[in-house]
Amino acid sequence: MNYKISRRQLRFIIGSVLLTGLGLLLLRGRGLGLWRILDVIQAVLDHPAVSQDNHGDYTNIVFLHHSVGHNLIEAGEVRTAFTTEGYDFWDHGYNWHELRGPDGQQRGYSYNIPNDNTNPSGFAQIFAQKLHTLPLNAFSGLMQHEVIAFKSCFPVSNITSNEQLKHYQSDYLELRNVMDEHRDKLFIIVTPPPLNPAGTDVAAATRVRTFAEWLKSTEYLDGHPNIVTFDLFGYLAEDDPTALDFNMLRQNYREGKDSHPNRLANKEIGPIFVEFSIEAIERYRDESFSE
Repeated sequence: MNYKISRRQLRFIIGSVLLTGLGLLLLRGRGLGLWRILDVIQAVLDHPAVSQDNHGDYTNIVFLHHSVGHNLIEAGEVRTAFTTEGYDFWDHGYNWHELRGPDGQQRGYSYNIPNDNTNPSGFAQIFAQKLHTLPLNAFSGLMQHEVIAFKSCFPVSNITSNEQLKHYQSDYLELRNVMDEHRDKLFIIVTPPPLNPAGTDVAAATRVRTFAEWLKSTEYLDGHPNIVTFDLFGYLAEDDPTALDFNMLRQNYREGKDSHPNRLANKEIGPIFVEFSIEAIERYRDESFSE
């Protein structure tokens, strides 16, 4: 029997073979499994759909997070709010959660966040990766979007020493150097959430307050117009200096010993996060267009 292959089928076959070879070449020797190679291939194939609405108006947003961010998006109706205002909101939790699109559906692949690490050191590792036109690594995946928001989860708030605090600040100074090189992108830093009083102490809670305040300070932000900071810590933490849980997850936002902010917290703060982000985007977009 004679089988005919159309040009479209032939291009697909050749493209698949080339992408598979490229993925194997890039990831060879790094101890990465086949599923990660497939993630790279799928991310490359999905690249046109992810970046198609990038026209310099900063409506394509991605949010890198873990469980606290997931709960904020869901209970705070973050995706719905962005969609209503005409924005495409993507989010990426743990690698196994995969990238989710503006419709809230998984895209079938992740950006391969190294070791699923969203600690300051993890972000420094991501931002140190080489930037490719195609999403061949985590940094290149995130940079497909026009607005990149990112946050650490609550374990980061267990800052046990001043030395650890300095390491966090050093990591974020490295991030800032990279963000400075990409003025065509807007970066939204989200401060880490505070810990439940059952999981921290006064000294550690004080240090994370210092860290959050530094991230939103003029010392860190001045002269870096494409970087803004949303102070999630400030919205979640008890701010009464006389309270026993000062700088810890406030009482009405916690359940038992769990450091995940409760549904009330997410419902109240979700809209605030959206409003803050849109205002920052519009301000930066206006400044960019006026240049």
